[in-house]
Amino acid sequence: MARFELIMPKMGESITEATILKWNKKQGDKVSADESVLEIATDKVDSEVPSPVSGVLAETFFNEGDVVPVGKIVAVIETESAGEKQSAPQKVQATPVTTQVQKTEPVKQQPVAASADRFYSPLVLNIARQEGVSMADLESMSGTGAAGRVTKKDILDFVKSKGTTPAIQPVQQTEVKTVASAVVPEQKDATPAAKSYSGNVEIIEMDRMRKLIAQNMVASKHTSAHVTSFVEADVTNLVLWRNKMKKKFSDLYGENLTFTPIFIEAVCRALRDFPMINSSVDGHNIILKKDINIGMAAALPSGNLIVPVIKNADTLNMVGLAKKVNDLAGRARQGKLKPDEIEGGTYTVSNVGTFGNVMGTPVILQPQVAILATGAIKKKPVVIETEAGDTIGIRHMMFLSHSYDHRIIDGALGGSFVRKVADYLEQFDVNREI
Repeated sequence: MARFELIMPKMGESITEATILKWNKKQGDKVSADESVLEIATDKVDSEVPSPVSGVLAETFFNEGDVVPVGKIVAVIETESAGEKQSAPQKVQATPVTTQVQKTEPVKQQPVAASADRFYSPLVLNIARQEGVSMADLESMSGTGAAGRVTKKDILDFVKSKGTTPAIQPVQQTEVKTVASAVVPEQKDATPAAKSYSGNVEIIEMDRMRKLIAQNMVASKHTSAHVTSFVEADVTNLVLWRNKMKKKFSDLYGENLTFTPIFIEAVCRALRDFPMINSSVDGHNIILKKDINIGMAAALPSGNLIVPVIKNADTLNMVGLAKKVNDLAGRARQGKLKPDEIEGGTYTVSNVGTFGNVMGTPVILQPQVAILATGAIKKKPVVIETEAGDTIGIRHMMFLSHSYDHRIIDGALGGSFVRKVADYLEQFDVNREI
């Protein structure tokens, strides 16, 4: 008989812990190789953890709702082979199967107050608000987490010691290390007042992913000073080129040629012209990114959004971009993205034209400093300047909406960048070969 130790898998470069959502097997149950033992969640992805071996689940060391560090043993599986002798436990790193991915990566954490040098996760801050725990109480708390960080257990123990029963104990939200700052107001009443709703209504609780999206969108607005510039572009040449090439492209490469890789190509060229757009902010420092990793917002069947990332997008040709776009978008809808495929983005493109929208004001995906929304392409009568004089013609037109962080990007830079993207799209060579 051999004992295999199942450990908490590493779900991404920046992930150090995960929350156990559900045990699919209990102690004493038989487990087949590759069968799901438990479901876990981080701030980026929900996953199933399969067993690498067949056997019996002998021991489990954590409960549902527990936050477990990466690499920690979560269970022991006993296997039995003919003639096999008892052996020391062997650690097995399970390969997680991603089932759901969050739209946005978290915002870089800031101190909760100017005079404080401690950090608090959104889970801790939410419990503090709900239970009337003041900032003074938080700062006086002894944290058992990394670097003295206050954990969910710490604040719940504090609430219990005060004789207060927690109103809400979230069990499906990961305690995230990197979030935007928030100030916890002092509350006299620890129990939130019940709300009543008039009229014929239905109350729908947000799923975990939507809660995280909401949290990160609000955090982004609190972090970045959003400004949006708009440019209208004549994209007639690229529309004519795509219409001419899409069948040939499909025959040669077995891929659909959409507008998205064309937009991404133009964005990559403009980012090389304006490298400050491809950056992030760390306190009073500007971090210029040398790699151009383009996030592409994609809709899930659930209505939520995710942002898979094309790494080093500027090094790919049109064929490579098209294949990457189709692959990531397809696997995103199927819930089969890997954790590292939603990390490391330096700039994001959101094609709102897919939904028939002509423009939008997208929210910056932290810690990036800008995002582009591409609108629907519409035929319009346009004044065309010629050597013989001005004339009216029917052209394919679209709006580009560029939201940027005014902390480091002023209107001249933000507006010049989106104008440059439009220039590259307008100058598209209609005779270009694939």
